[in-house]
Amino acid sequence: MQTGKIGVTTENIFPIIKKFLYSDHEIFLRELISNAIDATQKLKTIASVGDYKGVLGETTIHVSVDKKKKTIKVSDNGIGMTKEELDKYMNQIAFSSANDFLDKYKDQTSAIIGQFGLGFYSSFMVSDKVEVITKSYQDGAQAVKWNCDGSPEFSIEEVEKENIGTDVILYIDKDSKEFLEESRIEQLLKKYCKFLPVDIAFGKEKEWKDGKMVETGKDKIINNTKPAWTLKPADLKDEDYLKFYRELYPAGDEPLFHIHLNVDYPFKLTGILYFPKIKSNIEIQKNKIQLYCNQVFVTDSVEDIVPEFLTLLHGVLDSPDIPLNVSRSYLQSDSNVKKISSHITKKVAGRLSEIFKNNREEFEKKWDNLKLFIEYGMITEEKFYEKASKFALLKNTEDKYFTFEEYEKIIKENQTDKNKTLIYLYSTNKTDQYTYIDKARNKGYDVLILDGQLDVHLINHLETKLKDSRFVRVDSDVVDKLIQKEETRESKLSVEQKDDLKSVFNVRVKSKEIYNVVFETLDENDAPVIITQSEFMRRMKEMSQIGGGMNFYGELPDSYNLVVNPNHQLVVKISEDLQTEAGAKLTENNVVRKRLKEEIDFMEQEHNKKKADEISQLEKDDLEKLRKDLSVVENARKEVLESYGTANKVVKQLIDLALLANNMLRGEELSVFVKRSVELL
Repeated sequence: MQTGKIGVTTENIFPIIKKFLYSDHEIFLRELISNAIDATQKLKTIASVGDYKGVLGETTIHVSVDKKKKTIKVSDNGIGMTKEELDKYMNQIAFSSANDFLDKYKDQTSAIIGQFGLGFYSSFMVSDKVEVITKSYQDGAQAVKWNCDGSPEFSIEEVEKENIGTDVILYIDKDSKEFLEESRIEQLLKKYCKFLPVDIAFGKEKEWKDGKMVETGKDKIINNTKPAWTLKPADLKDEDYLKFYRELYPAGDEPLFHIHLNVDYPFKLTGILYFPKIKSNIEIQKNKIQLYCNQVFVTDSVEDIVPEFLTLLHGVLDSPDIPLNVSRSYLQSDSNVKKISSHITKKVAGRLSEIFKNNREEFEKKWDNLKLFIEYGMITEEKFYEKASKFALLKNTEDKYFTFEEYEKIIKENQTDKNKTLIYLYSTNKTDQYTYIDKARNKGYDVLILDGQLDVHLINHLETKLKDSRFVRVDSDVVDKLIQKEETRESKLSVEQKDDLKSVFNVRVKSKEIYNVVFETLDENDAPVIITQSEFMRRMKEMSQIGGGMNFYGELPDSYNLVVNPNHQLVVKISEDLQTEAGAKLTENNVVRKRLKEEIDFMEQEHNKKKADEISQLEKDDLEKLRKDLSVVENARKEVLESYGTANKVVKQLIDLALLANNMLRGEELSVFVKRSVELL
């Protein structure tokens, strides 16, 4: 028997492996099976070039658990190792059998995984002791056993072994007993080894017999050795891609489209990506792309390998150019990873463009499901935006679809304002905002429907991209001011009459939201009172609610304008009735108010001619008294106006009608409105 120390630079290699090298202990099984696959593929390669004359035989890799002995065993019938190779590759971590093998068989190595070296030592994360029993394919080779208890001490002895290949036996430590449960091992095999290129057997197939499930004696193969992404696209039909999708996501909806990737240069990359039916919550959809390295599962956290918006896709990527065990910083800086990311973006954009050009009708039908994904890409990836802007669609309230270029041509003549800015009108809810949409249509305007989760971010982005363009929601202002033209309209009420009516309407605004009563000179056939909401403030609030980094705006209350139309006959009638009922008081008040204002203006002008220390205290007191007198007179006027407004049911009825049209009249207020409506009728 040979004994010795493993050739490492520190006595603490195993604690380092356990604590730092692998963040996830469960990958020990992936590493061992990768090595077994490697050994099996090597034997196939050697046999194919005539360097192995024996019978290739069964190549299935067997995994077994013995709960009593507390062992896990991984067996292959691969290339095996001689005593010298075992000594070299097991005991000198810096060496790797893969390097020597690649030099000799570099033309036949496309299917070789990893390296039988450092990965093997992940076994010690879960084991007190590890044994390796191996027999080389070489003629007359003697089987040997390597034994190590997790310290740098090891032993090698000659043993008997009938078949060539390698058995790795792990004696599981007390902290890792979970791995002695067959269900746990089956879970790991399905996670990491589901698509490995060599059959992997774990347990026996079962069938229902005599009222119970019994083993058949046939090996249970847990993997699909030829998954769809490893085949040529020409050999696959649509149903094959759908079948593979169901294999990946048994509970998922059917995908919309797929892309089959097959790249040889400047890096190797294969895979199939699917466009899922994306739900409204983006986060739920992430971590659906599975990353493989030569069919060995690596991770489903691919944010550093593909652009963020592509993490919404589902499917598989497989590249030997991305090693099995890498840090996030490596992925972020590696040039191959960046090339892969760029290429996938290009392929995705190309596939969408192809579908759009070849079958636009089908593309439009699926647009509502694709929209979130495409918008996410356009907002976050400049290169994707450049390509997507040719096939991204805008949908109007009549459910017609347009490309950006098509839509610009349609609205350019009628929706360009006096400042030469093209106005894109939009609605976020066709039902709630119907009144505003209808008014815009009556003006000859077209209205888009932008009701998606990312639409508020998209329109901000588009305003930086589309020249001299602005997006305006239909309820953000009265229809005449949505797209301001040169034309002006005269008001039937004077400035003073409108000022008085402002107090009349203000006193009847009871809603919790903050209202600003304003007068806009509209057509006499327009509504008497309209509710609008500032485009800027509303958009900032919406962005803050979906993570736009505008938290300050998100904390502000909703703010609406109560727009009164001074040309509508009902508003004119309210003004006339006010004059009839309180005209004498208002006229008398106005005479006094006007006199006080004139006196205050005169005194202020006189004070402005002097330095501060030249103004006597008497003059200051006189000015202060005039201001107090004016305040008293103005408050008296306000009381007269508010008293009229409080008693006038029509004023409240017009306000409630505007609220009702905006779906903002609820509860007790709605009940009172209905009763009042009956009374007024």
